[in-house]
Amino acid sequence: MANAVIQIHTLSINNYSKCEECTRLAAQNTWKAVVQLRQKVAHKRTFLYLEQLILKHNAHKDTTNIKETKDGIDFYYGARNQAIKMVEFLSNVVPMKYKTSEQLISKDIHTSVSNYKFTYSAEIVPICRDDLVCLPKKTANNFGNINQLLICTRISNSIHLLDVNTLATADVSTTQYYRYPFLPMGSAKSMVEFCVLDVEPLGPVQGKNVLCDVHVARMSDFGRNDEVFITRSHLGAILNPGDTVMGYDLARANFNNEVFDSLNAADLPDVILVRKSYPARQKKTRARNWKLKQLGKEVDEMLPRKQDQARIENDLELFMRDIEEDPELRSTIDIFKSEAQKAAETDMEDGSDDELPEISLEEMLDEMAINTDGPDDDMDEDMMQM
Repeated sequence: MANAVIQIHTLSINNYSKCEECTRLAAQNTWKAVVQLRQKVAHKRTFLYLEQLILKHNAHKDTTNIKETKDGIDFYYGARNQAIKMVEFLSNVVPMKYKTSEQLISKDIHTSVSNYKFTYSAEIVPICRDDLVCLPKKTANNFGNINQLLICTRISNSIHLLDVNTLATADVSTTQYYRYPFLPMGSAKSMVEFCVLDVEPLGPVQGKNVLCDVHVARMSDFGRNDEVFITRSHLGAILNPGDTVMGYDLARANFNNEVFDSLNAADLPDVILVRKSYPARQKKTRARNWKLKQLGKEVDEMLPRKQDQARIENDLELFMRDIEEDPELRSTIDIFKSEAQKAAETDMEDGSDDELPEISLEEMLDEMAINTDGPDDDMDEDMMQM
C-alpha cells in the first residue's frame, strides 16, 4: 500500500436552463396573442392572395403557429406586440375592421403581476374581385353621384369599383364602407357565359379600359333562340367577335337587395360584362411552368376537408387564372419557376393554347429564401383581387 497512487477527480455539474420565452416556444399550444382573420364569403380566393402577400413581405416570421379554419386563418404569437404588428400589416393590404379582447390567465397576489392572453378578431369586408354591388345612395353621392350599380375590379386597403357605362371609378375606404355597408349581389359563381357577336368602340379610354358597345348572346341560347343583347362595356381593348365573356344576366337574375329594388328598372342594363373567358382552358388543365409558395398551416380538426376539397381546388384554379390574366396582380406577389416547366412547354407544342394568357420567364423567380431578415417596411400599396 506504500506504493499506491491515489487519484482525485473533480466532477463539475452545470445546470443550464432555457429562458422563459424559449420554454414557451418549446411547449405546444402556448401563445400570448392570436390574430383571428375571417371573411364571410363562400370561397377562399381572398385568403389565397393574402397568403402570397404575407409570404412576399415575410409578415409571418414571428408566428409560433398558423392554423387554417373554416372561414379564415388564425396566427399565434408569443408576444402581444408581434400580433399588433400583424394587424397593422393586414390593415395596409385589405379593408377590414378588428376588435381586441383579453383573458386573465393568472395573477401573482404578492407582486400584482398579471398574465393575459390577447385576441385580435379581424373581419375582412365581404366584397371580392368581380363582385356586382349596388351602392347606397349616400355613398354614391359621395363619389360625384356615380351610378349605384357597379362591379369590383380589385381590392387593396380600399374597395375599387367601376361603372361599366361611363368608366367612372370609386375607391371606397374602410371607414366609408362601414358607415354605409353594402353586400355583394352577385359573385363569380353566379356569372353567365356569353358569346361576343360584335364590338363597337365608342372612344373614351381610361387606363386599360376602353368603352364600347358589345353585341352578345347567351352561350346556352345557341340552337334555342336568337335573343341578342346590346350592352355597354369596359372591355373594348380585349374583346373581338367570336370571343366568350363572363357577365351578369340581369334579365333573368333575381336579387334580394332593397337598394337594387329601389332603382328604376327602365335604366338598368340586361347584361353587365365583367371579364373575358377562355373556353380552351376549361377543356383541359395545362401543366404550368410556375408555382406559388404556401404558408405552413395547421388544418383545424373540425374542418370538413373531404367535402370541401373540390371547392378548395376550384378556388385555387380560379386564383391561378387571375394571376395569368392580370399583370398588375402578378406584380404584387412572388412567382417561382416550377420543376414541371419542361412538361408545360411540351403541352403547349400543339398550338391549341396560343390565345391563353401566360406568364413570362422574366416575371418568375428562382426558388430561394427571400426576405429572411424581416418584413418589408417599404412596401407599395398592395391589392387583393377576388
